[in-house]
Amino acid sequence: MGLQAIGVTDHDTLDGLDEALMAGEAAGIRVVPGVEVSLRFRRPYFTGTLHYLLYIPYALLPDPAFRQMAADIFSQGRGAGLVRARVAAINQAFGPQGETPLLAKALTAVEIEILAPNVTRRHFALALKENHGLNREQINQLIGNDSRAYVPSGIDPAQLTPLLRQYPQLVRVFAHPAAGSFPGVSLYNEVLPPLAVVERLLPEFLAEAVLGLDGLEVNYPGHTPEHRLLLTQWAQQYGLLITGGSDCHDRVERPLGKAGVAADELDGLLRRLQVSVG
Repeated sequence: MGLQAIGVTDHDTLDGLDEALMAGEAAGIRVVPGVEVSLRFRRPYFTGTLHYLLYIPYALLPDPAFRQMAADIFSQGRGAGLVRARVAAINQAFGPQGETPLLAKALTAVEIEILAPNVTRRHFALALKENHGLNREQINQLIGNDSRAYVPSGIDPAQLTPLLRQYPQLVRVFAHPAAGSFPGVSLYNEVLPPLAVVERLLPEFLAEAVLGLDGLEVNYPGHTPEHRLLLTQWAQQYGLLITGGSDCHDRVERPLGKAGVAADELDGLLRRLQVSVG
């Protein structure tokens, strides 16, 4: 394909980066290591998940303390960590002492996790039916997407703050900000909010106290030319790097090489990662 560089930013894990770097070295292609962090938001105007790219300096990647801290934080947004967060939200809203007490006794993570090694919404429904006697309508009130207790996948932004403070050399990029506004049917828009919601949340990303932002992913297969122009203006307004990528998930429906960065944009990212270019 003629690629000179490729970014590897899997969701919520650093696994695979060591292998990617070795493969890149063997193929003569620069691999830029990173991770795509799933961040959950519960705001009056938006409940859902947004994606936040962290590009990792090469010198930091082998650090076992960094990798352990990152893994511990990322795990809170999936698996057992997410189950516990959802259970806590259900009890707060619908438990015996909750705002709308539909449960005679508090829901526990154990009674759900015992049903399967990989918990889904179906297991929540089963526990609520068998252990708490709720009917289908009540269950939907507790675990539906429009429930007051719904907790999206990913971690709360505040959970990521300690990692960002401990390792300020990480380069922070807002992933595909306008993908949710792509017109028509597209695999690239995923289940993401429209650009108007992103614009409203942007100050939270820019605020150094919680997250901070070094760049915007402007070049993306699910961004229209109008979106790219607007995002470029945002990048200029806030002094942010312009990044891009294919968001490759497979070789057919979301393949490699559909979008990326020019050489000068790559150089800007590498300089921020403290890599000499030229």
